[in-house]
Amino acid sequence: MTNEAMAWRIRRHAIDMTHFANSSHIGSVLSIADIVAVLYNEVLNVSHKEPYCKYRDRFILSKGHAGVAVYAALAEKGFFSIEQLKTYGRNGSLLSGHISHKDVPGIEFSTGSLGHGIAVAVGMAIAAKRDGMTHHVYTIAGDGECDEGAVWETALFANHYRLSNFTVIIDHNKLQSLDTCENTIELLDLALKWKSFGWEVQEIDGHNMNEIKEALLYRHCLKPVCVIAHTTKGKGISFMENQVVWHYRSPQGDDYKRAIAELEAVKQ
Repeated sequence: MTNEAMAWRIRRHAIDMTHFANSSHIGSVLSIADIVAVLYNEVLNVSHKEPYCKYRDRFILSKGHAGVAVYAALAEKGFFSIEQLKTYGRNGSLLSGHISHKDVPGIEFSTGSLGHGIAVAVGMAIAAKRDGMTHHVYTIAGDGECDEGAVWETALFANHYRLSNFTVIIDHNKLQSLDTCENTIELLDLALKWKSFGWEVQEIDGHNMNEIKEALLYRHCLKPVCVIAHTTKGKGISFMENQVVWHYRSPQGDDYKRAIAELEAVKQ
């Protein structure tokens, strides 16, 4: 499966999952679909055959509210059945709204409290270094999440211990919750901030598969890497793109039909 096809399938699953569960955050899910597709298709050393192999790469979705994208990717990669995606958000389902690792193979850690996942991921990275392990640790955090102090404590810590086995991807879609990031708390030059904390910084188009792959495979021998991925919230569904309302709204009625029609028109 190509990266483009994988991303299309993530988006297609996501529209159905959020529709039938009447759940939030479709805009955030669509924003990271391309990044998640490349991660699971070409970058992460993980396998459904040995989901807990100690040599596997670790991936933490720090912006846990976009967990639908990861659930869809894991199902496509055989970690559990695609049929299980239909249970998303229902009472008793293992697939909760904010991503959960409980009894879900392939999920490393439950997240949702912003700033928490990235802090856990840096702990995994330093543990790997101290144990002489060679696997890599990745995390996706939101740009709005960078309002959290824990993010910057993590940034200081990772540089201080020269965690070259750690890559943070910032989903920089410029929208958060109820408004733009700049109207909420000014981020100003996000790349410069991470550089000033000692990180190697890559800035990419977060919807360009080649740029995503190149950035995620980049290694610096002494520094942790921050990938600032410039993305579009709601990417792939025209009427959702750059619309903050789709942070919380779910696709229902005509919106659901329009979203499905748009995706089917560009099926990979």
